Formats: sequence, structure tokens, C-alpha cells
Amino acid sequence: STGLLTRGSRVRTPSDPPCSSPFFGGEFGLIPGSNTNYLMLTLICQCSHAQSRRLTRMGKDTWISDILAGEYDGQEVELKGWIYRSRGSNKIRFIVVRDSTGNIQCVAKREALGDDFFDELKSSLIESSVILKGIVEPTDREHGHELQVLSGEVVGSVNPERPFPITESAMAEADGGETEFLLDNRHLYLRTSRMTTMLKIRSSVFGAVHSYFRDRQFIEYQAPNFVAGAVEGGSTLFEVPYFGRKAYLTQSWQLYAEAAMPALERLYTIAPSFRAEKSRTRRHLTEFWHAEMEIAWASNNEVMKHGEGLVRHIASTLLDERSEELSSLGRDLNLISQYADNPYPIIRYDEAIETLQSKGVEVEWGQDLDYSKEKILTADFEVPHFLTHYPRIAKPFYHRPDPEDPKYVLCHDLLAPEGYGEIIGGGERTWSEAEILERIDEEGTPRDPYEFYIDTRRYGGVPHGGFGMGVDRVCTWLSGAEHIREVIPFPRDSRRVTP
Repeated sequence: STGLLTRGSRVRTPSDPPCSSPFFGGEFGLIPGSNTNYLMLTLICQCSHAQSRRLTRMGKDTWISDILAGEYDGQEVELKGWIYRSRGSNKIRFIVVRDSTGNIQCVAKREALGDDFFDELKSSLIESSVILKGIVEPTDREHGHELQVLSGEVVGSVNPERPFPITESAMAEADGGETEFLLDNRHLYLRTSRMTTMLKIRSSVFGAVHSYFRDRQFIEYQAPNFVAGAVEGGSTLFEVPYFGRKAYLTQSWQLYAEAAMPALERLYTIAPSFRAEKSRTRRHLTEFWHAEMEIAWASNNEVMKHGEGLVRHIASTLLDERSEELSSLGRDLNLISQYADNPYPIIRYDEAIETLQSKGVEVEWGQDLDYSKEKILTADFEVPHFLTHYPRIAKPFYHRPDPEDPKYVLCHDLLAPEGYGEIIGGGERTWSEAEILERIDEEGTPRDPYEFYIDTRRYGGVPHGGFGMGVDRVCTWLSGAEHIREVIPFPRDSRRVTP
């Protein structure tokens, strides 16, 4: 305490003005005549200023991607990151450091650093965090730039008794195989270059959804996750206890969006949805991210135009923002351009049934089409295509029957090519009170949980529609991933709820 008080300052006295610290945001109240209070104030002020300096010092201004772009050639920089790889001798070490933007080789020499720091660097294991200061040098070698290290520190060392667990040998020896091993260590697997790439692509997809809708004056709107009834069928509802009553995790934002539709007219969301599906296909999750929209005064065709527009905008955004990441995954950028630039064809359900039957697939009219059938249909298209006019018996009560042929409903699915299948489901809503009551009753669904939904029709119902897009499925398709769990940080399916 004495050192802090006397280093460049004096003890405050009652004659001094009140101490004001920007770190704490205002003046402190004082008790007149109390020297103890002034001593404490001095300590508080100086500690707060020291903390401010510490926070500034720990900021980060230099990113590896900028170094690799040539912005710091010949300059001294301070690089902060994690050790990705290290090799060398007792005199020189070649340390590859990574940050969120890339990797760079750092050359550390004993004669330049001295024995203590060189030995500390030499013994630092993969994923140790470091701060390295040095000169950026362009090089003709593959990596293009190097950092000649002059000084630095190891910030967070890795215990040699517990080295970073994700290694080729560990994956090969894991009891559950490589996939389960990486899922068990997902919190660390996020640091790998492939997962980092997927997360960047995912971020751009989310950003593209927001920009598409906001550029068209849609209002972002939130709905509850605890609900009283189903949207997509009771068999996939997650039931949860709710203060002595039953409640469920939401399957979709849709019913609550329709309630707000007369107020906002154009609205959208990106939010989690939940389906208690035991499916273990490459495209199913129990918790997934759902981009949904609802629009007043719109037909099924107008809703489809927005679905196509959104997907094409996402593909275009990825080409603009993530071409390098897509290429690193081996993705053909010409394919992504094709998805961004070309119109999406439309076929009716009846045509799809005929196509499947002609290929020897056992399917009956009136059945919903599962993934195995969608996959076959996508083989005939080079871009996503719409599948419209499902039979009335195959779709929930909120789909509006086609006035020209009421055995069909005005709905659509958008199927992604390359065997990925459905990424969007939507349509025109049943919008009159008489129609919605008829549809609810013919399904045998109780009315009580949906009274608020029926009210939307009782008080000035209008034609409207919307869709839901599986964001994770879109990320999977556009990145070329084999499985949906590759593109979400912590996937949840019927077998996994950790980490």
C-alpha cells in the first residue's frame, strides 16, 4: 500500500478537490474530516487507473490476416495468438502461431531472445497462448511472411502432463471412433482450422439472412420458446414441466408471428426451434436454428419469391465474404455462383410422385416425401427447386386449401441439390375463421390451445403466408459438409446433450 501511495503521488488531504475517476464513472461521496476516507479514495483512484492501463495493454491491434496481406512488411508488430505447431533445434525454433484470421510462422533464435525466454518457448506445447514481438519479413516460401521474434511472453502455458488431447493418435485409439471423440471434445475441436472455417461461413449465412430481410423493411420479431401446442405434429414435441402444467418447447415461431402479422405486416426471425425426432440422418438435429418469415397480403407464389431471393442472396454473400474459406474446404465456387445466379424451377407434388414411381420408388399419392425420396428428386436438378401443392391430407391445418382444387394445399418445399433435400418449407396460410375451424376440426385437433391463433382470423383476417428455413441445413449444403453436425458449434441430437 505504501508503495502505491508514494509512487508518483502524495496522500490526499481534505483540502484537495473530490477524486473523480472515469473508470468508476463519477465522484465518490466523502465524509468531511476523515483522513481514512481520503486514503481509501487515493487507493481506489490509482487502482482504477492501473486497471484501465491493463485493459488497454491487453487489447489486440494486429491480426495475422493483415500481416499476410502485406500491411506490416518490415515493421515491428506485437502478435497475440496460440501455438499451432513448433519444431526446430536448441538454437532456433520455427513456431507456427494461429489466431482467428490465419496462421504465420514465427522464427525464434536463442541468440536474439536469451536463454530463459527461448527455453520457455521451446518447451511450450500446442495451444499455449503467446504474445510475440518481432519484425515482419516477406519470404519466397509457401507461407509468404514470417515474424522474426525479438521478445515476448507465454501467457497461458499447457501442462505437459495434460497436453492438447486432439491428435491423430488419440482419434485412432478412441473407443467410439473419431466422430464420437471429436464430439466429446467439441469445446476444444472448435479451435481447429476446419471448425473455425465452418463457424465463419455460418456467421456470414446468419448475416445474409438479416440483411436480406432488413433491406426489404421486414421487422425482426421474437416469439416464446415455451408453448402450449404443436405446429408440426405432436409426436415431435418436447414436453417440459411448467409449474404443475404441461408445456412444450417450440417447433416454430410461426403461430405467434401470425398473431403479429396484422401489426407488422412484414416480419422475420432467426431463433432456435426444437423437434423431438429420433432421426439420425445427416440433416437432423433436435435443436436447430430457424430463419422464418411472415408477410401479409401475400400468396404462395409471392412467399416463394422471397424464399428463392433469400437463398440466392445467401449464396452471393458467401461468394463475396467467404470464397477463401469455401475453397479451403474444397468447395467448387462455380457451383455456389450457379445457386446465386439462376432461377429455381417449380414442380408440383403430382409430378414428383410420377417421377419417383418411374424410377421404381415405392410411394403412394398422399404420402409426405421423406429424405430418401427428396434425395432422388434433387438428382434431376442443378439448382434448388420448389415442390408445390401437396395433398391436403399430408399437411397441417394452417396450410390453405387451393380454392381451385381443395384436395391440395397452397404450400411449397425448397429442395437443395447434390442430395441435400429440403431447406425451406412454407406456404399460404388458412386465413378465414371458417376455414381455420374446418381444418382444425378435420384433424381432430383441440381448439383451446389455438384460440389466440383463431382470433387472428376473427378480427380482420387477410391473405398471408410465410416460410421456415433450416439455417444449419443451408450451411451444410453450401459448405459441402457431409453431416449437419459439422456446421454447428455444439450439435444436439437424440443421443447427445453434452458438452
